[in-house]
Amino acid sequence: MKLRSVFTSLAVCWLAFGAASVLAQIGGKPDSSGTSPVNPMKVALLHWYLANTTTNVTVGSQPYGICFDGANIWTANYGGSSVTKVRAADGAVLGTFTVPPGPYGVAFDGASIWVTGSVNGNVTKLRASDGKNLGTFTVGKLPFWLAFDGANIWVVNSDYTDNTVTKLRASDGKNLGTFAVGSSPIGIAFDGANVWVTNYGGGTVSKLRASDGATLGTFTVGFRPLGIAFDGANMWIANRDGGSVTKMRASDGIVLGTFTVATGPYGLAFDGTNIWVGGDPYLEILRASDGALLWESPGPVGIAGIAFDGANVWATNATGSTISKY
Repeated sequence: MKLRSVFTSLAVCWLAFGAASVLAQIGGKPDSSGTSPVNPMKVALLHWYLANTTTNVTVGSQPYGICFDGANIWTANYGGSSVTKVRAADGAVLGTFTVPPGPYGVAFDGASIWVTGSVNGNVTKLRASDGKNLGTFTVGKLPFWLAFDGANIWVVNSDYTDNTVTKLRASDGKNLGTFAVGSSPIGIAFDGANVWVTNYGGGTVSKLRASDGATLGTFTVGFRPLGIAFDGANMWIANRDGGSVTKMRASDGIVLGTFTVATGPYGLAFDGTNIWVGGDPYLEILRASDGALLWESPGPVGIAGIAFDGANVWATNATGSTISKY
């Protein structure tokens, strides 16, 4: 069988195999025709197992945020005031770069890495090719996670006296507006048209129109919502102190299900088929179609950020100084 696949740093192509029994090994669920979507990168790597449990890479102190730039993994090392660049293919550390104190969230805009400085209320832009500092920009109080909408960087200002998100133009860091959300916002994700923010102190998520920041809705989820991820149609929210994950339809905010997980769910990532959930101290995989638990394993204490690189999932171990590749 001849496979043709095209990869870019911003998209992963999909193909279909008819072997439902094989697909079940990597979490694929056959549709009505008996076929399932399979990640071609995983096929090329013979990645028929759900998770690699052998690879750990030392980065800086207390890594929280993590993102993928198409070739490399970047971590925000909160305790080390640095970000680390790791080659995804083999885990080689390519560099560690100093940033302002309290780096927490990190995001890629197609050319540059953005990292929050939670101590001084700023974000720093680094050139992804070499880590050069391209500028530091003031935002709100206690900036944590970030998201990129294709043109702009959105920053969550988590201090309970702030409760806003800031929109920065990615090309030059210009502040395009600050918009009110719920209590103690922390996580953020983009769905192709709108920005979603988890309000940790309010048990809700806010939906903002990315073009102008208008609030389109505020929706109740579980207790202490934190991590958030988009699967192409639905938002998934980790309810940190609720021991659950909520699946919400992105078009209208309707809750499609709430699924019990192990204690303290934090970060989430979508791998094209399944939702990965990190907590203290475990990692779980839920099938995105129905929330069924596919895999669970003890992990390092303090799993926080999670990112998918097209073939493997990476998780930060925030109480230490490593990241794990699964």
